Amino acid sequence: MSIIAQYGTVFLFMACIFGFFMAWGVGANDVANAMGTSVGSKALTIKQAIVVAILLEFSGAFLAGGSVTATIRKGIIDPEVSILVQHPELLVYGMLAALLSAATWLMIATNYGWPVSTTHSIVGAIVGFAVVGVGSDSVSWSSVMSIVGCWVISPLFSGMLSLLVFTSIQRLILNSPCPFESAKRFIPIYTFLVGFMISMVTLIKGLDHLGLNLTSVQALGLATMLGLLMTGVATLALRRIKKDEKADRQFHFTSVERIFGTMMIFTACAMAFAHGSNDVANAIGPLAAVAQVVQSGGEISSRSPLPMWILLLGAAGIVFGLSTYGYKVMATIGNHITELTPSRGFAAELSAASTVVLASGTGFPVSTTHVLVGAVFGVGLARGIGALNLQVIGTIFLSWLVTLPAGALLAIGFFYIFRTIFG
Repeated sequence: MSIIAQYGTVFLFMACIFGFFMAWGVGANDVANAMGTSVGSKALTIKQAIVVAILLEFSGAFLAGGSVTATIRKGIIDPEVSILVQHPELLVYGMLAALLSAATWLMIATNYGWPVSTTHSIVGAIVGFAVVGVGSDSVSWSSVMSIVGCWVISPLFSGMLSLLVFTSIQRLILNSPCPFESAKRFIPIYTFLVGFMISMVTLIKGLDHLGLNLTSVQALGLATMLGLLMTGVATLALRRIKKDEKADRQFHFTSVERIFGTMMIFTACAMAFAHGSNDVANAIGPLAAVAQVVQSGGEISSRSPLPMWILLLGAAGIVFGLSTYGYKVMATIGNHITELTPSRGFAAELSAASTVVLASGTGFPVSTTHVLVGAVFGVGLARGIGALNLQVIGTIFLSWLVTLPAGALLAIGFFYIFRTIFG
């Protein structure tokens, strides 16, 4: 307790700095993943993608980021283990080490353009310091196994969903006698699903920390209204798009792809919101844990409110990371896995956003990287295995495998450094 009392302000300052550094890494690496399909399909320029991400990532993190944050800060380690109760400074050292190690690894990966998982980085770091520095009995292994299971299931789910979505687009629109008219008829339905799904999950699960508790019926009605509102906006946008007969003679689907390009603005917004709601936890979960221990004078509680300023700090760091360094990973996702057109990018983003938002609502910190790569893989698979760049996919999978142990080993090293410095 005396260490917390003596260095509490220092610990909180370090946690804020490391938390912002981690949020920067999330923005530079993971947000670039989220917006890469929009940029790769030429639906948005990099500057436009950054503006969309700034607005929607911030909204997702602030409005719906609370559920997953709870899992990161108190769902992986049991805070009531006797050694942590007697020596709360160990939890502080560990969370600081986890933030610094995960952020360092993300900086390295982003520099090389690797789309690694920020969730892998932070979960691996927390488990690593806990096993070595506190004891394996402090780890809630059932929670860890559930998280790891989601890492496997989520890309498979998003891949299958994107395959189904793109197949439906092919049958209903691209292979119809009049693709342009079919696109105007069916795309608003897809847009309604985007608005309804994000609104429903956010209203039910994401707004507890704002004190807005809605019943299921109220949330259903409001989500339906918001979905219809988005459909109306999409329909108005579609009316402005005219068929280009000259361009269609050169490529039959030119006018149709222009429609999908416009609609990708909606799915890009959905993906950015979904990402913010899930991955802000990777940066602020450990920060919230440190803040709770310091502000309580060393008392570790499994139930404590999430301060609003922490959500704001994480959201701001994500935005800063994307705007300063996000372009590197955007190129990998958007251009190097498979050739993306607006219709393919639309299917991938819709499927990935659906998967991430559903996971956020249940409190599972899935890897947005895994989900989006799985979705892009599914869209490419719809065209045959030859449409995929298997060498790039192999490199991505290898970087995923390295991320967990890299985060753990760095965290162990930083943990012992902090323990040596502060005692």
